[in-house]
Amino acid sequence: MNNIRKNSTYSELDETDELIIKLLQKNARLSNKQIAAEVGIAESTCSERMRKLERKKLFFGFHAFVDSSKLGTNIEAMVGIKLSKHTKEVVEDFKNSLKGVSEVVNLFHMAGYSDFLLYIAVRDKDHLRDFVMEHVTKDYVKSVETSLIYDFTLNPLFPIYLNHE
Repeated sequence: MNNIRKNSTYSELDETDELIIKLLQKNARLSNKQIAAEVGIAESTCSERMRKLERKKLFFGFHAFVDSSKLGTNIEAMVGIKLSKHTKEVVEDFKNSLKGVSEVVNLFHMAGYSDFLLYIAVRDKDHLRDFVMEHVTKDYVKSVETSLIYDFTLNPLFPIYLNHE
């Protein structure tokens, strides 16, 4: 998933590719037959276009969204982390230290007030405290700010900015 935003394949995509991408963003479980019918192309053409999109690494996973409360998660939070040092080694160490940590849903390396923003899911307040103490507290972490998530709205459609003139 490294460098997924650095791809320049957008100029090679046409309106049919855009429709296929939008359909899969809405429902990744659609069959090739359903997509072909919706887009108005032959199934074989649709299948080849989807293989082409996969080869170009436009897709980096198909996921099921789950109701986290039914999995024992009672607290979701955004944790902003500001580093005291910004060397490549420190940044990589921090990122690597959180790889595979089950509580981390998403990790964002950012510009702005926070250097990192973590979206985490934990069982309760004690689990939240333990997570911060075990995984976030480091010599090079200057500050930590935790914001609890009350609710969120998910937009599964990532915007597509293709120039079809």
